[in-house]
Amino acid sequence: MEKSRAVMSGKQKAVMFVIWVLMVILAIITIFPVVYIVLGSFKSNVELLVGGSNIFPSEWHFENYVQAWTGAKFATYTWNSVVISVGVMLISLFISTMAGYVFSRSHFRGKNLIYGIFVAFMFINVGSVSIRPLFELATAVHLTESLIPIILISVGTGQATYIFLSRGFVDSVPKELDEAAKIDGCTFFQTFIKIILPVLKPVMGTIALLSFRQGWNEYIMPLVFTMSRDNLRPLTVGVNMLKATGGGAAAWNVMFAGASIAVVPMLIIYIIFNRNFMSGSTAGAVKG
Repeated sequence: MEKSRAVMSGKQKAVMFVIWVLMVILAIITIFPVVYIVLGSFKSNVELLVGGSNIFPSEWHFENYVQAWTGAKFATYTWNSVVISVGVMLISLFISTMAGYVFSRSHFRGKNLIYGIFVAFMFINVGSVSIRPLFELATAVHLTESLIPIILISVGTGQATYIFLSRGFVDSVPKELDEAAKIDGCTFFQTFIKIILPVLKPVMGTIALLSFRQGWNEYIMPLVFTMSRDNLRPLTVGVNMLKATGGGAAAWNVMFAGASIAVVPMLIIYIIFNRNFMSGSTAGAVKG
């Protein structure tokens, strides 16, 4: 019996070692492009175009970041990205938490069907197919002169996941709390504000981070909607404008510097809220 346990223990160690090696390889594959871009942002454009086996720059060009910031309207682009991301985050929090509460606690005809449709959209991505009709709709209602259509469309594309997480978390809250609030005279909406909403803080942190990242990383839609309005472009689109700063050749070093600038805010936010993100996403998915 002990020998069998020892053999099983050895097999488990071998399996864990293989898994660990695979995870390290996947981590390297994932991190390498980011490291390459960051290090490439300190190289000269000639060194990048020529290539070579040395990933580190032969000479560090910190002026690439100055050129990236001043070579395009990066201050404006950064502000636009912040407006889009914060707008998407706030609206997503409002809609997803209330919808999750309604789907969990309310009873009405067709509730399960509607929720099933929402969940189905977690696995459906229409992508660029919907860009043209959405752009024509925004033009028809005269919303193409602002960031509003980008925010609203981005909010709509992510709600399925956020509502799924929110409802899962509300399902884990004892219904006795709702009944106690009702006895105290609270309405359905007051129960949500006073009882449910404070309990939703972990999953709200997850939704806030995911929706902020979604707004920050939007590219195709802002590219189309701001094609003739450079003052509305976010950072993800503005980085491409740096290509022309290299004269005859594309200034890849400056573009890499711009891309690094665009990544830093999201990276900092994720590092700060990493623990809340993991706990909230796990609770919202598992408890549901």
